[in-house]
Amino acid sequence: MRERYLREHKKALYFNLLTSGKLYEHLADIDTLACNMAEYLIKEMAKKQGVTEELKAEDMMRWIGLMNNIRTCADEIVWNDIVYS
Repeated sequence: MRERYLREHKKALYFNLLTSGKLYEHLADIDTLACNMAEYLIKEMAKKQGVTEELKAEDMMRWIGLMNNIRTCADEIVWNDIVYS
């Protein structure tokens, strides 16, 4: 996703990274940063919303719905703050 964003919206940066041979290093760094941020956000949001293992044992469908919502929110934050910046 980051590569496509750079290619379509940040052409100068994309070609600078590509010609210097640092594009894939940059993409790997962004991927690592994005994954770490998403993991952190999911844990924090779940804790703040009371989504626990106990809830998972008591009401699996509710837990799944809440976790899907949390993951979607975390993904949006990561995309806007890291991938599309």
